[in-house]
Amino acid sequence: MSISDNVKAWASRIKRDGVTLWFAGKHPRTPWYAKALGVFVVAYALSPIDLIPDFIPILGYVDDVLLLPGLIWLAIRLLPSDLLMECRAQADEWIQAKGTKPTSRMGAILVVVLWLAIGTMAWFWVKSGP
Repeated sequence: MSISDNVKAWASRIKRDGVTLWFAGKHPRTPWYAKALGVFVVAYALSPIDLIPDFIPILGYVDDVLLLPGLIWLAIRLLPSDLLMECRAQADEWIQAKGTKPTSRMGAILVVVLWLAIGTMAWFWVKSGP
């Protein structure tokens, strides 16, 4: 198996596990701490807006390559194994039926609010100046 095949398989698993967390977030047996992290990760992963825009050289892909997969891995590890298998099966069915991942308006709103908060803090910091 070539490196590009390994990367494609890894990206496919990350995509599936993002959708898995989407289903786990709605499941009543998901522990609250896994649900809290999962909802945050899913909102960000399915958001059409990135925290760090991709057009920014190098940094634009840090969230896509390091941050997001790490958070997905952690959230998946917090799920009970039987629940994980059930939600993965639902995710596989969704992806086969729809051919794409769902989108999250809430995730887009979360990213916009975060950017506004950072901008507001920066404005007050610059305005208060030395």
